[in-house]
Amino acid sequence: MVAQAKKREIKEAQKRKKQLEERCKLEESIGNAAMTWSQEILPNWETMCSSRKVRELWWQGVPPSVRGKVWSLAVGNELNITHELYDICLARAKEKWKSKPTAGPETENEDTGISLADREASLELIKLDISRTFPNLCIFQKGGPYHDMLHSILGAYTCYRPDVGYVQGMSFIAAVLILNLDTADAFIAFANLLNKPCQMAFFRVDHSLMLTYFAAFDVFFEENLPKLFEHFKKNNLTPDIYLIDWIFTLYSKSLPLDLACRVWDVFCRDGDEFLFRTALGILKLYEDILTKMDFIHNAQFLTKLPEDIPAEELFTTIAAIQMQSRNKKWAQVLLALQKDNREQERVSPVLKC
Repeated sequence: MVAQAKKREIKEAQKRKKQLEERCKLEESIGNAAMTWSQEILPNWETMCSSRKVRELWWQGVPPSVRGKVWSLAVGNELNITHELYDICLARAKEKWKSKPTAGPETENEDTGISLADREASLELIKLDISRTFPNLCIFQKGGPYHDMLHSILGAYTCYRPDVGYVQGMSFIAAVLILNLDTADAFIAFANLLNKPCQMAFFRVDHSLMLTYFAAFDVFFEENLPKLFEHFKKNNLTPDIYLIDWIFTLYSKSLPLDLACRVWDVFCRDGDEFLFRTALGILKLYEDILTKMDFIHNAQFLTKLPEDIPAEELFTTIAAIQMQSRNKKWAQVLLALQKDNREQERVSPVLKC
């Protein structure tokens, strides 16, 4: 017994030593990568961001110390938002908070003199959603260190884009940005990120365009995972059942935070195509499990993914996904489907006449 106990101790000690060595190796790798990003890439962003070396580093994950800066540069600022504009929008939001009586979102949307186009009435909904944002971290809830920052960014955005207002899911996106950027810079990245075609289609609930994205997704789904595609089709499991939540929060609610940030890294590099490629990677990772489930269990599994998704395995499956169908890339497939939809919309009124 003593000999067996000693063997166990030796084995456990060896295991701990190996884990420590792997951790040290990982930390050294992250440190070296951070140095490369900060000293070589960021000072020469325009000339280096599209190089093969940088794209490979990007795929491995951007070091947390430079992640915010990389995201800001990759997302860009096409809207030309300044820190001053953020301050103006925030001041306006604060005025509205002061002037509004405490009421639920339903009451505010009924008869407050605010038109449907002006969704600043959604300011109250923000308060409800902040408490649901990464509740396990306890940093965005009332009294937490990031509560006011999150509240400010979301409030300022509803005043910056009253035609969009606040939509559930936005709080997770803003929270991830806050963890990596200063408040004003997080707001700038947030507004520009939501202004991208895919995000705007979903947050403005443009049903026609959303369906086009789902149709494009299905093209690559069938191409990459024909067996699972047929299984889902047979069980009437359509992409909207699981994709909407993933896209709305850019996976920040669906995946572990560290893994979600790594998805964001490549999303900032590749655009909306990577959101759908990630979805296919998740489906591929769990294909064997999903093909054995019925509609209910598939839907439950995909709307609440496992909390222990292995990052390297997921990125290996994502890498294996081919985003090309019949010699057409994602953007080409999407554009062709959009043209078809416009043609159908143009012909439909003529047929009715």
